Amino acid sequence: MKIRLLIMWVVAALVLVVTNVLIFQKERLLASPQFILLELAPVDPRSMIQGDYMALAYAITREDPQDLPTDGQLVVAAGADSVARYLRVYVPSAALAPGELLLRYRIRDGRLHIGSEAFFFQEGTAAAYEQARYAELRVDSAGESLLVGLRGPAREPLGAPMQR
Repeated sequence: MKIRLLIMWVVAALVLVVTNVLIFQKERLLASPQFILLELAPVDPRSMIQGDYMALAYAITREDPQDLPTDGQLVVAAGADSVARYLRVYVPSAALAPGELLLRYRIRDGRLHIGSEAFFFQEGTAAAYEQARYAELRVDSAGESLLVGLRGPAREPLGAPMQR
């Protein structure tokens, strides 16, 4: 009985440690000053089953995933408007030029995926996001990204400011 109790406490501690490490990583990414905007491709804006959220599709994912590794990084460059444009697939032996950033991707079911593909918002605030044309992502040097908001046609922030 003591061994079972010990195993239970070790597993619980491990779960807490892993959870806190993941939270710390996301908080560090949120604090990053580096952000990019990705143009959104048209999608159905809401799902009645899952509540108030917007399904996202990024224009950059229209790149042909054929001949790409299953997981990797894209090289993008953000212009003066902060909108990222696809340049090439990252090759670890090649150095990045000034202004180039990495963006991690995965290919699943024959589709190129980048970060979150859903933006949840408070019930009753859907109208504030109907004009969304860009997704704002925080990115780190390894290409990990975190969706932090949506922006309108003039790249203005939509909805309420992010609460921290």
